[in-house]
Amino acid sequence: MDLSNLKPAKGSVKKEKRIGRGQGSGHGGTSTRGHKGAKSRSGYSSKVGFEGGQMPLHRRLPKFGFKNINRVEYSGINIDVLQRLVENKQITSFDPETLYKNGLIGKGDLLKILGRGELKVKIDVKAHAFSKTAKEAIEKLGGVATKI
Repeated sequence: MDLSNLKPAKGSVKKEKRIGRGQGSGHGGTSTRGHKGAKSRSGYSSKVGFEGGQMPLHRRLPKFGFKNINRVEYSGINIDVLQRLVENKQITSFDPETLYKNGLIGKGDLLKILGRGELKVKIDVKAHAFSKTAKEAIEKLGGVATKI
């Protein structure tokens, strides 16, 4: 073995074909673009979803339903989650900021307290909305459910 017969390991060198570099490259002439038509020209870009003149998928499929642009979306937190926070972290006053710090809701989320679970201690809650059962459960133990 000497310097004249050294080769790189098999598969380690991949050489990209140099398109448009004359007839000797095997990719001269039309440079793999075929003959004529928009795709052969420089500056060509198709519209998103364009299917060559065929009716595009997003226009073939039926549209249905209704999206209410005025919908108000709440992040729901159940009473059992609040009870768990009371037991684990000794928090008795809840508002969106407290729940955000504990990773239960997002930064600008609207908060709705829901009625699943059982409450065992008196708590004060400030939220954007309450379910009927949640409000009853909080006030039954002498807690305060304040709507923001």
